[in-house]
Amino acid sequence: MAILEVKQVSKSFGSQKVLDEISFSVPEGSIYGFIGKNGAGKTTTMTIALGLLKADKGDIFIQGKAVHYSETETNKLIGYLPDVPEFYPFLTAREFLKLCADISGMDAKESKHRITELLEMVGLEDSNKRIKTYSRGMKQRLGIAQALINDPVLLICDEPTSALDPVGRKQLLSVLKKVKEKTTVIFSTHILSDVESVCDEVAILNNGKIVSQGTLPFLKKQLSNERWSVVFETEEDALQIKGYLETLPLFTDINVLNHVLEGSSTDTKQAMSTILDALSTHSITPVKVERKEASMEDVFLEAIE
Repeated sequence: MAILEVKQVSKSFGSQKVLDEISFSVPEGSIYGFIGKNGAGKTTTMTIALGLLKADKGDIFIQGKAVHYSETETNKLIGYLPDVPEFYPFLTAREFLKLCADISGMDAKESKHRITELLEMVGLEDSNKRIKTYSRGMKQRLGIAQALINDPVLLICDEPTSALDPVGRKQLLSVLKKVKEKTTVIFSTHILSDVESVCDEVAILNNGKIVSQGTLPFLKKQLSNERWSVVFETEEDALQIKGYLETLPLFTDINVLNHVLEGSSTDTKQAMSTILDALSTHSITPVKVERKEASMEDVFLEAIE
């Protein structure tokens, strides 16, 4: 079942078309990566899904219910984490979540249990500090807890790791994996390593269009080129093999960095066989020959070319 369905959605600002009939769906129980360059239209899509911006064309459904501009019925099903969440800095995490629960009309006994559960999940259960003392990563984790206070079916995260240090990013991604156990997540970002770490499926947005979508293994298999590398004892050996491989149409994008030779091929299996033959012919013993697994960066760069 699809928790979020985006169907033929378009949006322009003046003469600039930001979204051009984009369509994708987010399966229940997944972390769905919605990726693109800065300014690609990711936030615009999320804002339309929240009913805060009117689409020029198309429809969005949350658990089968249509999203309508300025009408918030579907927002009862959504939790939202913006890239820079705002809090009352003089409150503690528990006090802030209690305020959110009270505003939403949650029963006091229920809210106490829910707040404890959420603080444990995001790793803030032992923090009695005021929010003003929190690091950026701690605030993002508190933002997830706040977004989940009403037990939504969908959590929308808009660039949640963009300003975090490596430790903060690792902690946040770990929390999202826990969230997935009960809540579907759409993860809008331009940080490809984060997508590869946590996402089950992705849609790539470029120039207002969805240019590629599917599971990560599926998208990697669709790549027209695969990467390989050979580590040599000396740069001279690397350059010698480079010169030979450049004469063969099977190889592209060949380069040498110090004593490492790297390149691409449309048929990596055949390429590896040819490389081994070349090493034998030139009587060169390499340190390592490697067929490199495709990365999310390879997928993204090919999709937006």
